[in-house]
Amino acid sequence: MEKQWSEEWSRFEALFRQISSYNEAVGLLAWDLRTGAPKKGVASRSETLGMLSTEAFKLLTSAEMGELIQALSAPSVQEQLNELQRRMVQEAGKEYDRNKSLPAERFKEYTVLAAQSESMWEDAKKNDDFVGFEPYLSRIVEFKKEFIGYWGAKQTPYDTLLDMYEPDMTVAELDEVFQRLTARLVPLAQTIRERGKQPETAFMHQLFDVGQQEKFGLFILEQMGYDFEAGRLDESVHPFAIGLNNGDVRITTHYLQDEVTSAVFSSLHEGGHALYEQNIEAALHGTPLSGGTSMGIHESQSRLWENMIGRSRAFWKRYFRDLQQHFPQQFGDVEAEAFYRAVNRVENSFIRIEADELTYNLHIIIRYEIEKMLFNEGLSVKELPEIWNAKYKEYLGIMPPDDRMGVLQDVHWSGGDFGYFASYSLGNMYAAQFMHTMRKEMPDLDQLIEEGNLTPIKEWLTDKILRYGKSEKPSEIIVRVTGEPLNPDYLADYLEAKYKDVYQL
Repeated sequence: MEKQWSEEWSRFEALFRQISSYNEAVGLLAWDLRTGAPKKGVASRSETLGMLSTEAFKLLTSAEMGELIQALSAPSVQEQLNELQRRMVQEAGKEYDRNKSLPAERFKEYTVLAAQSESMWEDAKKNDDFVGFEPYLSRIVEFKKEFIGYWGAKQTPYDTLLDMYEPDMTVAELDEVFQRLTARLVPLAQTIRERGKQPETAFMHQLFDVGQQEKFGLFILEQMGYDFEAGRLDESVHPFAIGLNNGDVRITTHYLQDEVTSAVFSSLHEGGHALYEQNIEAALHGTPLSGGTSMGIHESQSRLWENMIGRSRAFWKRYFRDLQQHFPQQFGDVEAEAFYRAVNRVENSFIRIEADELTYNLHIIIRYEIEKMLFNEGLSVKELPEIWNAKYKEYLGIMPPDDRMGVLQDVHWSGGDFGYFASYSLGNMYAAQFMHTMRKEMPDLDQLIEEGNLTPIKEWLTDKILRYGKSEKPSEIIVRVTGEPLNPDYLADYLEAKYKDVYQL
């Protein structure tokens, strides 16, 4: 019995080593596609991506995988496995059960299409051409609807997609959480508009050398603990992080000559994602538990570093002088406090990734509601620009001047990432709750940041969250770290305190 279990476990581990190898190759090709691969090579590269992804998919859903999961799930074997091994079998079983009925050829067709679609999106965004991009996006949506049939619809079809990014999350729960959050944030935004003392921002509207922006971004990434021996920074149309393996976690940013903070905050954001992947325990590498437990927890790390640390007063008390050294002409006579208030200005804007912390969640709610309409209510892809603009008028009181600043601004849908956007607001909520606990356990947190000593923050996050990978569910992590389930009031409390200070209310 013991010998048989040992052999089956070895075969199980070997299968996942193969899957990890395929996924690493897929990730490298995907990174290349989005960081400057020649356009004429996109079609062939997409086919190669599809082939390699399908080989990994076949291994994940193979008869051998099913037999091994069944054998390792037997009560007599489960008793002999440690907790980590049981989690590995459970995670593999979930993926196997979800995908075993999905035909490999359909998966391949979809993967090729998604790779082509992401490249077409780059051109469509550049040229403000939703009409030319619409056929690709329509096919992506139809594939997703077909796949939901294979995966099995939960309470609603859209619930199935949510679960892939945030395990066990439902539309019903998200609706309630978003309603609670909106009930507190909308009145706060209104109060700021009516009575807030507006920050001075004229000094932000200048030209900033891209080379100097890159140098400052590299410096900040080093300060937060990003390991450049296990990663690299590149440029892309839409910033992203990608973990090829735990020793190669790459990030990208983008540089706008007339908006210096865009690259700063996108680098902090993607750096937060990268720290997660770089600091997962070695024992989990190459297993079903290697990676973030959910995109909500993943986004908690990026949003925590980008906003709760990167937009804090303590951060700019320390790092504004470094920014001044890179841009003495633009910022030489600007005070750190003025810069802090400027980067925390509240304004209704078109672009999600440039939005302030307060209105950002409204950008997410707009996308969440549109996705529900696509998958639960029959909204067609052709109607997206119209409904997008209507939602922006309803929630933010502004109308995008074109699709480039509207429905085409995000890369996510082009790659089929429906159900992802809610993760950003969930990440904000998780991050605020984590920060509340961190402040209780590290009462000198602001002083550490002012001193430029960010290492204790990284160490706390690694010890409490990062190292566990997928070995715990997000609902388990939030309770273990903070002592209670997800509570949106922590985010509302944080934003109310911060913006009443910034706007001198």
